[in-house]
Amino acid sequence: MNPGTEETVFLEPWNALDDAALLAHFRGPRGVSYYPVADAEETRPEKIAAIVDGRFEFNGETHALAEPIAWLSNPSADVEWHILLHKFYYAVGLGLAFERSGDAIYVRRWVGLIDSWMKTTPVGFIAADVTGRRVQNWIYSLHLLVGHAAHDVSSLIPADFHRRLLESLHTQVEFLCANLTPKRNHRTLELYAIFLAGVVFPEMRRAAHWRDFALEQTVANLGADLLPDGVHCELSTDYHHLVLKNGLNFRRLAALNGVAVPAAFDRLLERGLEFSLHVHKPDGVVPSLSDGDARGFLDLLAQGAELFGRDDMRYVATRGAQGRAPARRVAHFDDSGYSVLRSGWGAGATPYADEHYLVFDHGPLGEGNHGHFDCLSFELAAHGRSLIVDPGRYTYSEAPDPADGTNWRLRFRGTAVHNTVCVDDRQQTSYLPKAIKPGTRHAPGTVRHKISGPAPEAALLERHESALLDLLHGRAASHEYDAVHERCIVFVDRRYWIVSDWLRAEAEHDYRLNFQLGAQAQDRAVLDQAGAWRLSSPGLLVLQPLRAGVQTRLAASWVSARYGDKLAAPALQSTRRARNADFDTVLMPWQGSEPALRLDEVAVVGAPAALRIALQVDGEAVTDHWFHARGAQAAQWQIAGFAFSGRWAWWRVGADGRLLAAQSHEGATLPQLPAALEPV
Repeated sequence: MNPGTEETVFLEPWNALDDAALLAHFRGPRGVSYYPVADAEETRPEKIAAIVDGRFEFNGETHALAEPIAWLSNPSADVEWHILLHKFYYAVGLGLAFERSGDAIYVRRWVGLIDSWMKTTPVGFIAADVTGRRVQNWIYSLHLLVGHAAHDVSSLIPADFHRRLLESLHTQVEFLCANLTPKRNHRTLELYAIFLAGVVFPEMRRAAHWRDFALEQTVANLGADLLPDGVHCELSTDYHHLVLKNGLNFRRLAALNGVAVPAAFDRLLERGLEFSLHVHKPDGVVPSLSDGDARGFLDLLAQGAELFGRDDMRYVATRGAQGRAPARRVAHFDDSGYSVLRSGWGAGATPYADEHYLVFDHGPLGEGNHGHFDCLSFELAAHGRSLIVDPGRYTYSEAPDPADGTNWRLRFRGTAVHNTVCVDDRQQTSYLPKAIKPGTRHAPGTVRHKISGPAPEAALLERHESALLDLLHGRAASHEYDAVHERCIVFVDRRYWIVSDWLRAEAEHDYRLNFQLGAQAQDRAVLDQAGAWRLSSPGLLVLQPLRAGVQTRLAASWVSARYGDKLAAPALQSTRRARNADFDTVLMPWQGSEPALRLDEVAVVGAPAALRIALQVDGEAVTDHWFHARGAQAAQWQIAGFAFSGRWAWWRVGADGRLLAAQSHEGATLPQLPAALEPV
């Protein structure tokens, strides 16, 4: 394209500038406000130094790429490696390195890589979302190396290269406008790239169109993708926050440049941040439920606090140091099927970081292809530790591991490794291998597993909340087998947890209950029998009653907090072959010294046994009892010397046999209990 001709991408008077004048214009003040956004992992100084030397590390895998780089060839078996190469996060890293050091080597490498890419790579290569990320990162790097360069770049950036870069950005943004992903998180990031270009380059002919188009489509996209409860429709905690990140960047950029946004935009962002507020663990990390990494997004809550004047968001963003504690200790997100329980917000005697936290997944699989087969799974944290954890995703690659042939994508996504019950080693949802269709980002001729059937019918049947006891009762009915799984999670006195699982079927099945421990438990967890199955793990004591036909073991397993990394971590597994099976598990988090805890059972006529738990509370010996009729209607039950009428109950007695506290559901009757019951 030549300046002064109709083909130029620029408006008057910039279309008449030659290459040198155009570069000088973009190096000077232009009345545009924007900022670089760096991916902390992909811009680490050691990674950028290696890229200068021709060694590219993505997802823990390093390849040396000879010059000229063969951009269209993937040296890795994992397509995600190739995607990161083309997303150019390292362009921002090179800009940051130059900003810190003033060393021309980083500018020359930036010029060489982008120039090489432009000469060999067709527009839209791989996929639109890859183009969107590359557009963002090239623009961020221009902020650091041209528009707001900390050091003189006049002799380092060829003026003709600079023009070609701008023209390439114009072409790529036009490609995005015509080839947007239909919906979900990829569309959000693509629209933000279009808006960013429209704001940063008002000199371009299409800039006003880009801004208007991206604003209209982003509001519609967020409205379609966020469920009524504010959770993103893919039901991935990580991708939910990536969508919020793009939305907040959009909102901030608009405010800096005087672009008005409709009120609906703000309502949608605030609703999405409500889920973020609750799903963050006390350590500031969001568990990686379904695909994604386990990481924190407290900076997004800090932005939300400023944007919407929300002191509760500021409180969570600062982990209790500033602001006001959220009003809700227990939060339910009914459309997505997430419930979050915690012991408190650090406003009392317990520090914020030490509070108990549990997130329970009792909802659908989620749209797209990021859902894991983990209905009725949960993650548990307390005293600053993640104790029962989601295993993570590890990889999107289905290439067999050369060492043992393992398909790690299949394994990490599967039911068997999540904190739920696996039936006959089958997935909760049909997941079958299918050949890759032409035109996708995956290599032709490869095979990937695809969701091939409906997700389980999932529901939260009951919830109860009080100062003494919280209860969540969920149900999952898979279409892959006749066994129906119900799980009741009880949080007792804000001290410990009881997880009761029962499975009912017409035919016999092999049931396996799985509790995935964190990496800190590797080589430190001990399982033995001392009147009950007893697992001693750092910060966690787990007890299960001894029952005929149930076998319990510590199994080798792995967890992955970020893509490409996996760490050995044991899993506690209990198995039984039967038509119907019951499992009861007591989870006692602790700090300091491991608590004394004993577990046995009390017979109940005509119903499953009740649990009896002996423990110390504030230095006093007490005995707790837990009973659930497990699917039966409310009835009269004889338990431990008294009659109870209802479906479930918990009660505590002192060493002298005096009743100290009790809790049950509305309509239940405990005729021998006093009218007023106070917690210990």
